[in-house]
Amino acid sequence: MFWIRLIVMVIIPPIGVFLTVGLRGAFWLNLLLTLFFYIPGLVHGVYILTRSLPPEHR
Repeated sequence: MFWIRLIVMVIIPPIGVFLTVGLRGAFWLNLLLTLFFYIPGLVHGVYILTRSLPPEHR
């Protein structure tokens, strides 16, 4: 599931964040960042995705 989220995140970062955390504040922040500039939204999305991993997989 991690790889699917990562691929979706590269294509459309807010959808990848939505699949990771749902409709929380991180999703709305990522949507805003992606609307202004793609790269900050992508970086934030990857951060959210890696933060949600269990410690033994980091």
